[in-house]
Amino acid sequence: MKRILMERSGELEVFIQVVADRGFSAAARSLGLTPSAVSKLISRLETRFGARLFMRTTRALTLTEEGEAYWRSGQQIIRELNEAEQSASAGSIRGRLRISASIPFGTMFAGKIIPGFIAKYPEVLVDLSLSDDVVDLLAQRMDVAIRMGNLPDSTLLAKRLGQSRRVICASPAYLKRKGTPMQPKDLREHDCLTFNFRRANAAWPFREKGTRIDQPISGNLQVNNGETLKQMILAGAGIGRVGLWHVADEIRTGKLVALLEKFNPGDSELMHAVYVGGGHVPNRVRAFIDYVADSFKASRLS
Repeated sequence: MKRILMERSGELEVFIQVVADRGFSAAARSLGLTPSAVSKLISRLETRFGARLFMRTTRALTLTEEGEAYWRSGQQIIRELNEAEQSASAGSIRGRLRISASIPFGTMFAGKIIPGFIAKYPEVLVDLSLSDDVVDLLAQRMDVAIRMGNLPDSTLLAKRLGQSRRVICASPAYLKRKGTPMQPKDLREHDCLTFNFRRANAAWPFREKGTRIDQPISGNLQVNNGETLKQMILAGAGIGRVGLWHVADEIRTGKLVALLEKFNPGDSELMHAVYVGGGHVPNRVRAFIDYVADSFKASRLS
């Protein structure tokens, strides 16, 4: 009878973590192992397969063709193992829930939503990572991502959580120093803060007498995330255009002033929960997505 290799799933998880972290040392830190233990495990896999899984240089660690094939198949195997464990647990909601979220979500909503979710589902371990980079859920072994803005075409599934119209705003200090724009064309005389994304538009949309117009804007500061943009607006660096949910509290308390509202075109910033479909979606993922959606409805953010 062929010997059953009881350690295979553990070896596979370590291998996938090395790919996700792009290195033995980083994977060892993620897994609570020593780098030498990770290295020995990968060497053992390569010996058993009779093939290299990684090309190693002093600067980079890349997958070989065999490693790429093992990685792609292995991700599906791990998902199916997790799903099998979920099914065997009689529908209970437990286990590690890996969440990727944008920095604005983390600063504005995570502190209000995550503690309540943990209190409701104490057997779930929430592993939350904040970044405005678009994370590859499969490569990083994430269960769900919270993303703001329009979604690109993808094989991932998405559930809309809420939306917020965009607003142009500035601090009272900036307006005192530079004056208040009364029409879209007045923005030509102002410092307009923008994003440095390649897709970012160099014009802001408005609606005037029922017609959409795109007003070119310029400024001397660009940033890569909404939270930093908000902080720059508060600091008086210029005028910004953001989702209202970023700045609603500051506008209500007078820390920021909404501008050109009668020309607002009414376009919205969307928020989605994005997750991997196909087969059985783990109960903990469904529970989290439903909890976030309900939280947004209750707070009138959806």
